[in-house]
Amino acid sequence: MLTSLLAISWDPEIRGIIVVLIMFMVLCGGSYLVIGTNLGARLGVLVTLAALFGWIAMMAAIWWVYGIGLKGKEPTWQPAEPISIIRDGRLLSSAEALEAPLKLSSNSSPKEVAAAVTKQLEAEEWIRLDDADPRRGQAVAAADDIIQNKAKEFAAGEYVSVSVYDRGGERSPKINDSLDFLAFFHAPHYALVEIAPLLAQRTEPGRAPAKPVIDSAQPHRYLLMERDSGSKRYPAAYITFGAGLIFAILCWLLHRRERFLQANATGELNPAKA
Repeated sequence: MLTSLLAISWDPEIRGIIVVLIMFMVLCGGSYLVIGTNLGARLGVLVTLAALFGWIAMMAAIWWVYGIGLKGKEPTWQPAEPISIIRDGRLLSSAEALEAPLKLSSNSSPKEVAAAVTKQLEAEEWIRLDDADPRRGQAVAAADDIIQNKAKEFAAGEYVSVSVYDRGGERSPKINDSLDFLAFFHAPHYALVEIAPLLAQRTEPGRAPAKPVIDSAQPHRYLLMERDSGSKRYPAAYITFGAGLIFAILCWLLHRRERFLQANATGELNPAKA
């Protein structure tokens, strides 16, 4: 067997399939061989399959709880619809990021507009994330991908993410903060990334890059994103329910067979003697 495996070691895919098949045959076949010699061929199959699907259901349930094993799509930030990039803070109310329009004069500078937007966001319960918050880094990374690759609004080094605001995403139903095991439902979760354009810096060979300077003549951009919860635990949940259903059916068949054996042993199914 080892010689055969080494002979096809040049193809990892074929070798992996053969290794898995051999492991399955040894594990399940060996268990069936031991059980079948004691209980019989048919009963051995039922007991072996029930044990196998019971173990699969338990394993998938652990995957489901801890989010490990076979996983689906990870949660990601996606551009909000229908508007994702707001190129002027005055238009945030039109994009439904702000409930009330900003009260500014027509000749307000971009710096004044940005300060008014910050004040209005905090008044409408948008949470400004700290620079050390991991959620801020995730939102900025997603915003960089949208700005540079999808929207092509700026190139790398032409802007800086000034602030990240967060709102929504509450889970339900929850008894309290510590008992949220059944909180499967999520409210819409939004993130607003404030982006400031930078002044073009002259680069000189052999010198360190100049410190980025925000261009105060250009308005700040705002990127509105919505959280896609993904399907990280869906495969484990499907396996849990599927294997659990098969396990329940096999247990019912074993119970039904045991009832027949008891009825035969007590003579309830035998015809009465004349």
